[in-house]
Amino acid sequence: MRSLRGKVMVMAIAAFVLVACSTVPITGRKQLDIVPNSTMLSTSFQEYDKFLGEHKLSTNQEQTQMVKRVGTSIQKAVEQYFQQKNLSNQLNGYAWEFNLVESEEVNAWCMPGGKVVVYTGILPITRDEAGLATVMGHEIAHAVARHGNERMSQGLLTQMGGMALAVALEQNPSQTSQLWMAVYGMGSQVGILLPYSRLHESEADHLGLIFMAMAGYDPNEAVDFWQRMAKMKGGQAPPEFLSTHPSDETRIRKIKELLPEATQYYRKTG
Repeated sequence: MRSLRGKVMVMAIAAFVLVACSTVPITGRKQLDIVPNSTMLSTSFQEYDKFLGEHKLSTNQEQTQMVKRVGTSIQKAVEQYFQQKNLSNQLNGYAWEFNLVESEEVNAWCMPGGKVVVYTGILPITRDEAGLATVMGHEIAHAVARHGNERMSQGLLTQMGGMALAVALEQNPSQTSQLWMAVYGMGSQVGILLPYSRLHESEADHLGLIFMAMAGYDPNEAVDFWQRMAKMKGGQAPPEFLSTHPSDETRIRKIKELLPEATQYYRKTG
């Protein structure tokens, strides 16, 4: 009897997952998505405001303006790209925002709705606007490809029994908040280093190159940034088969392979 109930439960979960699948608007890949986008955006805006209220914004006006300038350029590129693909509706409800936070952490992230934070600790590695565009393009790509939604859905399903996000926030606010922070990189040594799946990382690298190129930044500069990141880590990253990230060598090699395509989108400005 228990065996039968177990089989029924597995079949029910499988059916639920199939129904809850959506399609990544860029690649056409199927992904788990059990959270309404309106709920994701509402929660994102609340969590973003909460984060900003608990962290110090940078007082360096030059760096702050650079983050906002690069972010706005990437935003316009994303909107143009989605318009060209007849997918502008996928950005409905977005309220873009770009902030620089005082922290030594090498970190950056983007939540649903275009809510972006860059940490001052990553600026010595980005060095210039092209390096920053590499980071912001990559993180924004994660958001518009709904990678966070996918991970949040997986977390709700595996950790909270498929509970709706609104219910989870009401009944288990602490656990849900921790899950949200883990998903969107709002903590130490995540964000740009957040262990998304290799598939997610590859999609974000691909789209990020296109977005930065459309924004007027040379996509070739992405190679230099990731080489600096590899040097910063000092070879301490685990072997690729033990990591959800591609190895630095693999990532750089694949980015180089993508450069001919990304370069077609490059329109130098200024």
